[in-house]
Amino acid sequence: MLSDELLHVPVMLQEVLEYLNLKPGQTIVDATMGTGGHALEILKRITPGGRLIGIDRDENSLGICRKRLAEFEGSVEFAHANFSDLDEVLSARGVEKIDGIIFDLGISSYQLRDPQRGFSFQEEGPLDMRLDQDSYICAYDLVNNLNENEISQMLWNFGQERWHSRIARLLVQERRNEPISTTRQLADLVVRAIPHRYRRSYYRIHPATRTFQAVRIAVNRELEILEGTVKKAVDILKKRARICVISFHSLEDRVIKHTFRALKTEGLLEIITAKPLTPAPGEMDANPSSRSSKFRVAERI
Repeated sequence: MLSDELLHVPVMLQEVLEYLNLKPGQTIVDATMGTGGHALEILKRITPGGRLIGIDRDENSLGICRKRLAEFEGSVEFAHANFSDLDEVLSARGVEKIDGIIFDLGISSYQLRDPQRGFSFQEEGPLDMRLDQDSYICAYDLVNNLNENEISQMLWNFGQERWHSRIARLLVQERRNEPISTTRQLADLVVRAIPHRYRRSYYRIHPATRTFQAVRIAVNRELEILEGTVKKAVDILKKRARICVISFHSLEDRVIKHTFRALKTEGLLEIITAKPLTPAPGEMDANPSSRSSKFRVAERI
């Protein structure tokens, strides 16, 4: 049995299952498989005869999935890849069209709980933040090598951090003395850079949240690849098949909204959710990490 600590609670699970219109025999792609929370329930509904292809950049997460989904051997396939390589993953498996696809763009609680991954400022760990640990660039590289203007722009463009200039200035000053090498160092530096009177009034969240978000997005090129990946997914969908996307911050949601609208204008999509769905109050109470999530669905014409 897998420890509950290794399993990420899937966000908006019932909505995903409903809007994918799942039936036995379908081919479904989970483009962000994580620890398999959505995949497990999808497989229950598309088997017998169905096929699920799970993609994830994190080999550790896929290892958990292989154990968790062992009962579905023969119906599930695992791909250690970036979801931007969706077309190549499917082509290598002889798949031309699919019956649905789900993207869950959040960082899993499994990844956040591991201090060695460097995603969380709540525990001391190395500044890593790579979803794919085979990648060359990590958070340490960006924080210690980008110049002040580049850091400032990163914090604004990817985190919408109000105090981006102050944080970048202090960061560059501090790293002259020693490299910024741990999550605690970076988080403490961010708090120091923000004027004291704003630390509580401006932030309902920890003051370092937006900075960590921005660095993580930059390390993993998350926004850069999102629009193109959605377009690839839509090209592969069968007619009346659906694409479901769960996002966790406004920048991701904006990319999805505008990409769906553009593809609708091209006559490729019908938008099913005119406005994004959000979790029910009960889910937000039970799973606080779901609170910022937004769920959009569109259907291939």
